[in-house]
Amino acid sequence: MPLDDPRIDKLTDLIKDSFRVHPNQDPIYVDIGNHLSRLGAKQHQVIFGRRGSGKSCLCVHYCRRCAKGHSVLAIYINADEVKMLRYPDLLIRLLLSIGEELRSRTSTIKDRIMRRRSKRLRDELRALREFLDEAEESEVSRERSSKTSASAGGAVGPSGSTLSAGLAREKAERKTTEFTAKKIDTLERHLQDYKSALVDAIEKSRFEHAAIILDDFYLIARRYQPDVIDYLHRLLRGTDLYLKVGTVRHRTALVRHDGEQTVGVELAQDVEEINLDQTFEDVDSTRRYLTRMLDSMAERAGIEDFCASHFSDEGLLNLTLASGGVPRDFLNIFVEAIDAARDTDARRLTPKYVYKGAGRVSYRTKLINLRSDAGSEASGLEIVFTDLTTYCLREKRKTAFLVAQEHVSQYKDEHELIQQLMDFKLIHVIEPDTSAASGRPGRYEAYTLDFELFMEPRLRNIEQVQFWKTDAEGRKLGIREAPVYSLERAREVLDAGHEAPTEEAIKGIQVDVGTEDPDMTDPDDE
Repeated sequence: MPLDDPRIDKLTDLIKDSFRVHPNQDPIYVDIGNHLSRLGAKQHQVIFGRRGSGKSCLCVHYCRRCAKGHSVLAIYINADEVKMLRYPDLLIRLLLSIGEELRSRTSTIKDRIMRRRSKRLRDELRALREFLDEAEESEVSRERSSKTSASAGGAVGPSGSTLSAGLAREKAERKTTEFTAKKIDTLERHLQDYKSALVDAIEKSRFEHAAIILDDFYLIARRYQPDVIDYLHRLLRGTDLYLKVGTVRHRTALVRHDGEQTVGVELAQDVEEINLDQTFEDVDSTRRYLTRMLDSMAERAGIEDFCASHFSDEGLLNLTLASGGVPRDFLNIFVEAIDAARDTDARRLTPKYVYKGAGRVSYRTKLINLRSDAGSEASGLEIVFTDLTTYCLREKRKTAFLVAQEHVSQYKDEHELIQQLMDFKLIHVIEPDTSAASGRPGRYEAYTLDFELFMEPRLRNIEQVQFWKTDAEGRKLGIREAPVYSLERAREVLDAGHEAPTEEAIKGIQVDVGTEDPDMTDPDDE
């Protein structure tokens, strides 16, 4: 089948329609990893995945399709709608979103005829709406009064008369108490009331249980995250309402230890983990996963075994590498590669067209996402990212680097920035635990820069570490020889107080190590 076949147009249209997910539309979802079935379990869960991994697609598809046929009430909430609120107002708004959606979805005509509507939930929601507009803290003055009474003992006067005999005395006492009332204290006092109201509502409904899906949780300010998930978990624990949180792993704080008290949830103990991320720790597995996804979408357009017939041997591998293993990036680059191949009447997608397609999907979009999602932390992330790029491409002329495990505990903040750069898809983990060559002691984490920074044919005197290949001993090629990026160096560049780099500065690093796109010839094109 030629690349200009109308069915391929249908395929690319399907892909383009899947790029953005809206709660009011059923997205195209391909369930490769059996995540859909797992999401339907009666468990509290956290769904981890980088941007473009399919978190929202999975959650919205579950809400709109699967939940309808299984007597499940699925309530979808996007944290983007409450991220600007301060705590605890954002928690109140989440409680209102859950309660109001539950009440509207369970208050059917049949329910009203049978008088099964939950008056308790209605009253709690009314109180919460009024409470939302109150100050976070307020000075309260309360006056309490009490009365005491006494009877005179009948003392005898000089003339023998009885004074105040039987006379009742009454004394009124008034005490005024002043204190500061905090919203969060009120929410804690009423947690059991809210829980009872939710349980009452679900028991009176036609639903067997409910799934409360809070998507893009990482958009909530990091300092509030443990408190929010702790409260919601305690609210729903032991009920037929199950919390499902979609988030980015290293942009999320699930737990905080305050002295002897733990606030938040523990993975595997309080909540189940669902991991959507495909990484370069196993390139072959990631390639197979993405291939199955694209083939499944092609079948909807009427094309069987699309990848086998329309990619060269190296084309599919290069598309996997260029995408960083992220499904949406994989599909996005594929669409652009199709357009690039059609411009030259190519028969198949080869590395040449993958490079061209990836070049049209600029990594600058990832920088924009970083600045949008990371807020005040974006500056530090960009500074470290630019220093990493300079270190690898200009100084060491290699595309991969190592981080010493022994420094991780000493430089926790700097290591956290490395992890977040991975979640923003600007670097990728290729080996979480490896040794190093040249007699360097210790254990290391191995990473590669994102392929959009250095893909052929833009390389010039740069060694591309081909970690997807193995040596005679079965070890990933080039990893042990990669240079070690010191976390102490990261701290130094952060302490130097540099301004966040501009896009032009980062582009300058590429220009220094790259070339213009030459007129390449591909053996597969001959």
